[in-house]
Amino acid sequence: MATYYIIGGDTKEYGPIMADDIRLWIAEGRLNAQSLAKGETDISWRTLASFPEFASTFNQPPPTFAPSGATPQIDNTNWEGELLARTPELKLGECLAAGWSFLGANTGFLAGAVLLTWLCNLAFVAGSLYVPLLGPIACLSFYGVLMGGFYLACLRRMRGETVAPTEVFSGFKVAFLQLLLAGLVSTLLTEIGVCFCIVPAIYLGVAWAFALPLVADKKMFFWSAMELSRKVVTKVWFEAFALILIALLPMVVFQVFNLAQTGSFFMGLYNEAGQNLQQFAKILPEHNAEIRALTVKLTLVGQAVLLVNLFYFAGVLIRAYENLFGTRKP
Repeated sequence: MATYYIIGGDTKEYGPIMADDIRLWIAEGRLNAQSLAKGETDISWRTLASFPEFASTFNQPPPTFAPSGATPQIDNTNWEGELLARTPELKLGECLAAGWSFLGANTGFLAGAVLLTWLCNLAFVAGSLYVPLLGPIACLSFYGVLMGGFYLACLRRMRGETVAPTEVFSGFKVAFLQLLLAGLVSTLLTEIGVCFCIVPAIYLGVAWAFALPLVADKKMFFWSAMELSRKVVTKVWFEAFALILIALLPMVVFQVFNLAQTGSFFMGLYNEAGQNLQQFAKILPEHNAEIRALTVKLTLVGQAVLLVNLFYFAGVLIRAYENLFGTRKP
């Protein structure tokens, strides 16, 4: 039976691969008509569309979408069952290396995609600081839509598709409501976990790390995506925790700095109040301007760190997503 070699979206060579595997990867969007491949007896590479056995795959009728305003749903029942039945593999070295290789191969795309996503996020964060109630609600609500579109654009780019940086806004037209709910619900529940105990919050933050990519990529219902992410990640939770911790190390360091600065400031006020809680509560309004200035300063520093960190984190997360939820490579 004929076998093939292909060049993936990460510019690496894979094979030998059976024809059925290639058709499956095409159906999943991991390969397209312009992806390079060669048969076992071929000398040179050529596009998949030039292979008669695959040409018909690219000529399938377009999918039928739901009426305008509705989110098209994909039947993932069989895929989810197969996914949960297999043992997940999270290759830390491969994922961490992918952060640099994806950045190196897609510098121009990432520069535009990260900057657009970051600027929009910065606008929502600024609104949360200066617009009472509505600002924080808008920031929490649109976080999932923005990041879902960003992850989807990066996924498509890694799979070899031609994607413009403006595709980061695809979350506003692809599964908008489900991305909004996934971001809002997962963030709120994680924050509630922080209020009661930091351990559940850390567990949930890691377990739901792939909920947004699942909604954007598979058009899943938000709670189903959160549950699927949790069930799969739980099997490799410590590896996923280590991966995210390393990939987000600059943000982790900033959060420690943030806590230290904030704690030092309020401890100073507490000492000023003679370590009396009632007196402490009375003097807080007198320091509103200082509190706001500190909040704005730390928020801006955090956003600057996020901007730099996103360039690397994008490649790490989407490679981990492909490890856990993609077709298992031979």
